[in-house]
Amino acid sequence: MKNGLHILLITCLSGSLLACQQTPPNSKNLQVSSQLQQDALSSTLAYDLVESLTVEVGPRLAGSDKDLVAVQWAEDKLNQLGFDKVYKEPVKVPVWDRGNAEAIVVAPYPQGLVITALGGSVATPTEGITAPIVRFDTLAALKASPAGSLEGKIAFIDHKTERHTTGKGYGKTVGGRSRGAVEAASRGALAIVIRSIGTDHDRMAHTGAMRYQDDVPRIPAAALSSPDANQLNLMLKRDDNVVLQIKMSPQSHGYATSYNVIAEITGSSKPDEIVLIGAHLDSWDEGTGALDDGAGVGIVTAAGKLIQDLPQKPARTIRVVLYAAEELGLIGGKAYAKAHQDELAKHYIAAESDFGAGRIYQIDYRVATQAFEAVLAMSAPMASNGVAMGTNTASGGPDVSMLPKQGVPVASLRQDGQDYFDYHHTPNDTLDKIDPAALQQNVAAYAQFAYLMAQSEIELRPLATK
Repeated sequence: MKNGLHILLITCLSGSLLACQQTPPNSKNLQVSSQLQQDALSSTLAYDLVESLTVEVGPRLAGSDKDLVAVQWAEDKLNQLGFDKVYKEPVKVPVWDRGNAEAIVVAPYPQGLVITALGGSVATPTEGITAPIVRFDTLAALKASPAGSLEGKIAFIDHKTERHTTGKGYGKTVGGRSRGAVEAASRGALAIVIRSIGTDHDRMAHTGAMRYQDDVPRIPAAALSSPDANQLNLMLKRDDNVVLQIKMSPQSHGYATSYNVIAEITGSSKPDEIVLIGAHLDSWDEGTGALDDGAGVGIVTAAGKLIQDLPQKPARTIRVVLYAAEELGLIGGKAYAKAHQDELAKHYIAAESDFGAGRIYQIDYRVATQAFEAVLAMSAPMASNGVAMGTNTASGGPDVSMLPKQGVPVASLRQDGQDYFDYHHTPNDTLDKIDPAALQQNVAAYAQFAYLMAQSEIELRPLATK
């Protein structure tokens, strides 16, 4: 408790006088926050949950049989952990099967390449597609190419993903994965391959969702491993007529029902007001989904459990949401926003853990301008867990990113993502990539955040404009 008060006093002295006037030190909240941090840093629950999910369920692509196994796993775990309320809400999701994918350079230097289908891609003809490749540095370069210029060709987007702690390099390249097929097809391409959207040097390809457009032909879309993208570049330096053959057999099978799985800790005095902490339950089918997003599932569930077990519940209800089908286009997040439209005005704040298991170094908010300094002062105890106070520009995370448009305040607990895109959407997304101590630090941060927000008396609306 003394540490928490000391941090808050430093915050006041450093210039947040208004914050301290609006949010006087509350010794009980500081004491509970400190205890939650200590308990989280000594608990193995989050790691145990990720281990259970990745071993007993494994890959859990939305719409697959394993997806429903994961839903049942989540229901059972949340009930076993003793949350006040556990329930699920149906979500309609597309069903897609990856099938097989192979690529061979036919000429001038025959050899195989490592590829994987992008999520949602159509198949090639049984005999495959054989055609010269046309290389583009970026999606923008592809979009600048003339109509008809790719007739009878395979487009190749060769955009490297930069490594950043914040992961911002991903945002610069991911458009090639999601929109490249439409742009290539609109110029006559037979297929598209992209350099994997990742920062690793391993010979494995990164999958991820792509999308089509109704008025543009659907062409097969695949990702190349980074070493194989490099290999194509070296070939093109020697001969600008590189002929590639790709064979892919993915299939779509309509739609199925998945579920958002939800647990609640009922608020003691404001039970109708909600602090939401979430993660997504689904994963891609290449790895076991340990980092993306088994870690998030473990983090928010363990944080909720720590608060559930407190002698006295916080004022507001804390809702743990394990979203369906994030990987296929934030489907569970959009379904939640629609299903809970009538109570979004009662959502006090929301945050999602979906960036692996790196340590949280900063917390950003998106709240009312006049409330921001007060919120920082209230969050000051998180500094003893290595979390710095950040900006008022948060998005909250993928599945809650649509909530600010509905007026819901959000927070982003920023994780160190320096190596996240080495493993993201690959067969290498496995349990051994998680540092248990870093996972515990995340749990402490989410537990403190959720508890302090559930106790807050600060008016967070209307949101600041970006």
